Amino acid sequence: MDLVLLGPPGGGKGTQAKRLMEKYGLVQLSTGDMLRAAVASGSAVGKKAKAVMDAGQLVSDDIVIAIIDDRLDAPDTKNGVIFDGFPRTVAQAEALDAMMVRKGRKLDYAIEIRVPDEPIVERITGRFTCAKCGAGYHDKFQQPKAAGVCDSCGGTEFIRRADDNAETVHKRLDAYHAQTAPLLPYYQAKGNYHLVDGTKDIAEVTKDLEKILG
Repeated sequence: MDLVLLGPPGGGKGTQAKRLMEKYGLVQLSTGDMLRAAVASGSAVGKKAKAVMDAGQLVSDDIVIAIIDDRLDAPDTKNGVIFDGFPRTVAQAEALDAMMVRKGRKLDYAIEIRVPDEPIVERITGRFTCAKCGAGYHDKFQQPKAAGVCDSCGGTEFIRRADDNAETVHKRLDAYHAQTAPLLPYYQAKGNYHLVDGTKDIAEVTKDLEKILG
């Protein structure tokens, strides 16, 4: 089974993708990871991507689709994949559909994990990690058991991402709504769209996803 998870940055897609991978034997295809892997491999499409990135330009849809095309030929994708970070636009969705048809596959589910903007801002701006081991915490939702001491490694130094601030998060959300909102009616028209309430507890969201996937 092949599916795409749609939802805002910080909406929990990554967490849920990991859970679905474990349960259903799926492979998560992150466009960022695939681009880096293609460049590192020195493949023809990887060299194209590297040239574009080295020039400081955005990688075109054609290159991204070519990288996904190559990746879907790998044996580990046979059970199905979760697309993460792609498609972001209707043009990308159309290109992905055409490529899947060529491969004798189809996108079985397009699932939106919906979370309003304000909880997203609170989630992202409150994040911090252990500088030593990378364990994740949150000002409100997940403090270390002992204040100032990492639960995992005992480290006492914590860091925050520079772009995890309210202004940057609002910009990212604006971009998401502008680009991705048209995808929802696109998949609704195809009949494979499903909506999940991403404000629920992580385990509840997982249960709702499993109900859809069966």
